[in-house]
Amino acid sequence: MNIAATPTPPIPRSSSLLSRSATVRLVLLTGLTAIAAPSVAQTRGDTQSAVPPRWEVGALGLGIAQQAYPGSDQMLQRQLLLPYVVYRGEVVRADRETTGLRALRQGAFELDLGAAASLAVQGDRIEARRGLPGWGTLVELGPRLRWTLHRAPDGSRLRLDLPLRAVVDVQNGMAHRGTVFEPELRWQRRLADGWFFNLGGGAVFGDERMARTYYGVAASAATPLRPAYEAQAGLLAWRLSASTGRRLGNHWNGFAFARFDSVAGAANEDSPLVRQTHGATLGLGLSYVWRRSSQAAAE
Repeated sequence: MNIAATPTPPIPRSSSLLSRSATVRLVLLTGLTAIAAPSVAQTRGDTQSAVPPRWEVGALGLGIAQQAYPGSDQMLQRQLLLPYVVYRGEVVRADRETTGLRALRQGAFELDLGAAASLAVQGDRIEARRGLPGWGTLVELGPRLRWTLHRAPDGSRLRLDLPLRAVVDVQNGMAHRGTVFEPELRWQRRLADGWFFNLGGGAVFGDERMARTYYGVAASAATPLRPAYEAQAGLLAWRLSASTGRRLGNHWNGFAFARFDSVAGAANEDSPLVRQTHGATLGLGLSYVWRRSSQAAAE
């Protein structure tokens, strides 16, 4: 569900599904820009190890084209220019990897409390969902266990992330939309010349309420082309993701990311709201660091 969070051709006026106020809520509640913006590393004299600063403040330009939901045949497109704040403390963290509190760190294991987000969907703007309720900006909140499986001498690492999060609709009275579990195996590498790379593969599982949000069709909303459907808990989608970026001088950073989702074999693949098996999210961004700490980030 993550945007990030958080990735284009011009946006048609009719396809603007996320209001300015919703965008502000998204940034304030989840630190979307902090997750999406790549950090500027401070390189030591040996040029072999890069340590990011404790905090950064800057601005972020982001273009994203995102599948409306796994199985949808329509895309949501956004172009955003927003401020961002990154903070990498011992307990409080807001960066590319988490936005929230680090509750525990012991050896290869780390437990944090964080958030992620996805874009709003208005039912009347998505052809398959006309006559069905949409949803506002969805924010995921909950714990995540991270297990570092391997650290290589070149600085790369292989990690298993196990987040379990409640999903709330911040534009509809914080309505509970369900619960998701998103295990992901992630490989990360940061180079001394400013490049970073991330590759990930995993799955998204949801409870019955989450499945109903995406795929359920009530009998009262059924049509000859869209029969009633009772959504089921279970696998929502398979997911592959990749991101890369590079430091461009002392203040600028460029980055790009892509995500591929598939509902092949998923619990609700037969829903009439599933119009295609595969879908992608693509993003491109540029960030400017206005101020940064001289103190190094906490590990």
